[in-house]
Amino acid sequence: MKKLALPKINSIHFGGRWSWKRDLKETIPFDPQKQYAVIRSSICTGEKVAGFKNIEDGHFTEVMLIRTEKEEQRFKKIYNLENVKKEY
Repeated sequence: MKKLALPKINSIHFGGRWSWKRDLKETIPFDPQKQYAVIRSSICTGEKVAGFKNIEDGHFTEVMLIRTEKEEQRFKKIYNLENVKKEY
């Protein structure tokens, strides 16, 4: 009997046991030459996810869930960003 392979998930940060003491910058690198920062917001649920979108192929890499303004500011501070594009 073959084992089923689980799909790879872009974000390892969702879930209740993530330690915020770890440096996200080391875990998920950001290359401003190839990517831009974006916050995706659902028009149905309002859920927001911060991450990076590849300029060439449009691939989105999730970094963290944004529930409050404080978490959005933290995302900007970690990656030294002044403004972040929002997509719906």
